[in-house]
Amino acid sequence: MKVNDVTTLSVEGRIGVITVNSPPVNALSNAVRQGVAHAFEAAIADDAVGAVLVICEGRTFFAGADISEFGKPQWEPSLRDLQKLLENSPKPVIAAIHGTALGGGLELALVAHYRIAVPSAKCGLPEVKLGLLPGAGGTQRLPRVVGVAKALEMVTSGEPVSAKAALAMGLVDELAAEGNLRADALAFATRVLDENRPLVKVRDKTDKLEEARANPAIFDDFRRANAKRFRGFLAPEYNIRCIEATLSDLPFDEALKYERSLFDQLMADSQSAAQRHVFFAERQAAKVDVPADTAILPVSRVGVIGAGTMGGGIAMNFANVGIPVTLVETTQEALDRGLGIIRKNYETTAAKGKMKAEDVDTRMSLIHGTLALEDLAQVDLVIEAVFEQLDVKQDIFRRLDAIAKPGAMLATNTSYLDIDDIAGVTGRPEYVLGLHFFSPANVMKLLEVVRTKDTLPAVYATAMKLAKTIGKIGVLCGNGFGFVGNRILAARNAQADALALEGATPWAVDKVLYDFGFAMGHFQMRDLVGLDVGWNRAATASANVREILNEMGRHGQKTRGGYYDYDEKRNATPSPIAMEVIEGFAAKQGITRREISDEEIHDRILFAMVNEGAKILDEGIAARASDVDIVWITGYGWPKYRGGPMFWADLQGLPVVLEKLRALAAAHGAGFAPSPLIERLVAAGKGFNA
Repeated sequence: MKVNDVTTLSVEGRIGVITVNSPPVNALSNAVRQGVAHAFEAAIADDAVGAVLVICEGRTFFAGADISEFGKPQWEPSLRDLQKLLENSPKPVIAAIHGTALGGGLELALVAHYRIAVPSAKCGLPEVKLGLLPGAGGTQRLPRVVGVAKALEMVTSGEPVSAKAALAMGLVDELAAEGNLRADALAFATRVLDENRPLVKVRDKTDKLEEARANPAIFDDFRRANAKRFRGFLAPEYNIRCIEATLSDLPFDEALKYERSLFDQLMADSQSAAQRHVFFAERQAAKVDVPADTAILPVSRVGVIGAGTMGGGIAMNFANVGIPVTLVETTQEALDRGLGIIRKNYETTAAKGKMKAEDVDTRMSLIHGTLALEDLAQVDLVIEAVFEQLDVKQDIFRRLDAIAKPGAMLATNTSYLDIDDIAGVTGRPEYVLGLHFFSPANVMKLLEVVRTKDTLPAVYATAMKLAKTIGKIGVLCGNGFGFVGNRILAARNAQADALALEGATPWAVDKVLYDFGFAMGHFQMRDLVGLDVGWNRAATASANVREILNEMGRHGQKTRGGYYDYDEKRNATPSPIAMEVIEGFAAKQGITRREISDEEIHDRILFAMVNEGAKILDEGIAARASDVDIVWITGYGWPKYRGGPMFWADLQGLPVVLEKLRALAAAHGAGFAPSPLIERLVAAGKGFNA
């Protein structure tokens, strides 16, 4: 029987089967909730039905709420109304899970009396990743099934657990054979009837709570152990408070009201709005505006030039997904060192149990080292990752042009250089692009895909698809100094350096950024990366504080001295030596140092970044404000709960941003002159993400 466009009800033996098919992920939309409720009522009214099975077609069980409906009118029944219907059923209700049961999907499964899943299924409550908590009883029912300790980890990480783990912890009652869920679920439901099993309500279970009752310090211990991971985020703490309520004297229904009140607070807070923005922005970034018939080019073998830290990490990305790599170096010593580091990285990963020991040799066998550039003649994509110097890169691309097969894509990993200048030395500029990986390249998620004025749509569309293949978040950028990420970083660099010379200490600047939510401050980051990265002593001798520190042998953490001093465990303390250098250089520049407030540090750095982002958008270097946000969240540590620089600016209100920039320009010079885009948006009453 067809109940509505997404739901059917059939009777098979004594089992009423409610089947939902609402692509792509069977989200619990208005239509889905209505369909399940009407089908359920019909099944209960049918005397031939002894038990009810809820199952989904397509690739997954209910994958959660339909977040596109957040903030919009909700039809009846609500998810909680639907849960009451199933939980209070006079007939056994069985949830049959495949794919993922996430968020509201798992919360719905938890009101069923029994749960069965295929081995490949995963269950989880990922709401924390959207700045929320499970708002339909998840924080109250999950601890009653899996215990408080496991529930705390699940709701604060948002990570799903496998069906096998779910079975072991009691979250599911039985595993079905892979690919045979419907038949096995029907058989399981029939056994429930034959054995006259009770109508088990999770809300009534308390045995899994007893261990936590005997250990009242469990919550504070958990907070302390995860303080670094949770810093700045509201949602983890609110999730913990809800699970604490399971051990309080609150009746279950009152605990549900408490959970809902905290959910509503999070939903109304800017952190959740920011994290939901990031969720959609990541998906939006993958969309490339090319003709529908644009062909994706085959990439079955990749070449990487340079076996240093960056080149080795890039090579690992492809070996990790089974794509063979030819890794080129200029000397055997450099090649052996690079391959040795790659192997050590894999062995470390295996030692941590994150990959199988035998996979180390498998992946290493996919990376072929060579000293001959000619060995790249048959690869589909070449990525150059050598020293950041234009003439060096141009020489390589001239040679590649003569070696690479027709149609091969030639990419540079440059961070700042003009890729048109690199493409221009080849006879195939339409096949040249930038693939800007971030260090360590085998770990960092961001990949800036940079198109030049000549790059074919098929080439950058292929690169964007390849980014997803190797587990990266690809963001398409136009060609220009620093592209998106490093251009904004350059604006931050300029203000941080100016503030340090004018009177702010590096640690004062760093504290403001840390308090804003960055994992580390600006000067701490420089010390970590290495002050000598990209340093050319001959070209920049004593040109600024960083160069002077380099000349003194203070390259950052690796030399136990940069802007900070470091002990043998790399613990940092403010460096009087660095302050002497800063004060001396300021004096030579005729700068009179003064007291600088935290507010001035905050405004000069952050509004300079926003203004540069606006210029990038106005020039077409980034297609969307949300793309700028994704670059800075995934590549530079902008706090996710603030949504990225452009989203943060919208939260401040662009009229406020414009007023701040005008005041900063009056006080600190034309460098703060507002982007014309900001002025146009304010005049039109719009924001960056309108």
